[in-house]
Amino acid sequence: MTDPIAELRTTAAIRDRARFLLARARAGESAWFTVDDDALPGTAAEVATVTRNRYPDLNVPFHSRWRHFEAGGVARGAGLDAPAMIDLAVVSVLLDAGAGPQWRYDEHATGLSFTRSEGLGVASWHAFTDGLFSGDPDQPLRADATGLRAVTPEALAAAFQVGDDNQLVGLDGRAGLLRRLGAALAANPAVYGPDGRPGAMFDALVGSDNVVSAHAILSALLSTLSEVWPSGNAIGGQALGDVWRHPAVPGPGASAGWMPFHKLSQWLTYSLLEPFGWAGARVTGIDELTGLPEYRNGGLLIDTGVLGLRDVAVTQRAWSVGDELVVEWRALTVALLDELAPLVCAELGADVPLACVLEGGTWQAGRATAHRLRGGLPPLTIISDGTVF
Repeated sequence: MTDPIAELRTTAAIRDRARFLLARARAGESAWFTVDDDALPGTAAEVATVTRNRYPDLNVPFHSRWRHFEAGGVARGAGLDAPAMIDLAVVSVLLDAGAGPQWRYDEHATGLSFTRSEGLGVASWHAFTDGLFSGDPDQPLRADATGLRAVTPEALAAAFQVGDDNQLVGLDGRAGLLRRLGAALAANPAVYGPDGRPGAMFDALVGSDNVVSAHAILSALLSTLSEVWPSGNAIGGQALGDVWRHPAVPGPGASAGWMPFHKLSQWLTYSLLEPFGWAGARVTGIDELTGLPEYRNGGLLIDTGVLGLRDVAVTQRAWSVGDELVVEWRALTVALLDELAPLVCAELGADVPLACVLEGGTWQAGRATAHRLRGGLPPLTIISDGTVF
């Protein structure tokens, strides 16, 4: 008998179910979306143009939190050892859900101001180096269970410069996420060591041959951090995380009707590829990870006409992440990114991994299109608590 929890933690299940919903939409059976395959080449050309403009030599790095630490051309990660880089990546990614349009972070050392993902990245880097996530004042450059369990909304607000005129979406949710992370790290010493440090996972996962698969990293994150996610979705009392109901989704046993995404866990895995590599490991199977189902990638597909809305009135209200419309939008995004990536590679004349297509790429093209059409807002309004989007 298939273990439904194990099934829903695989990227194969994500892809299979997403492709099913895409085929269903192509057959005209979606209540929410139509699919225009003729628009895919134009979308690919747009992504390729953005990629060439950003990386003329086509030496495209992975889609990763590390790009945000480099915002403004500043190499902020320099000087950290490998465990600290992993600590930083884990904490920063968990703080990376959409900031909202009103918030910004002023970096006093450079005089630069940042918003959205870059702002969250730079702010989290400074909070990390200031020791906010460490339980040992003598060792500020670390994150550990003790430090994370002590994070309050007030402390996070101070670190992220939040005030009445500088509101950050989901502040309480973000602080709660970090406290639950601390508890999960402490509960899994075999992976995170006696101090509950994310950086300890390197030694736990990388064998004597210094090889580890990307999916092994993701699987470890999903199995040890499942209690971090507050979605309330569960099978048999076991938390599922970023997995949502959709009645049309097939699957064996109790996994039927559930559409998994694990967006933040996959974003975290992408963001750990470089620290693991810098520490001497060879990470294999990177393309087993899926495209990220978030509002920039999904917005690109709507804004370029690949996905059409059956009823444009859906743009006039706000939706929750568990609503069928949002679940299906995210699933179609995963499946269509797999189809878009080879078209982008053909436009570029270069065979690059999906992780580089995302970075080049789809995320930036989605952001640029949103700015051109709506001042940066996504085509659909999603209610965020700071833990999914």
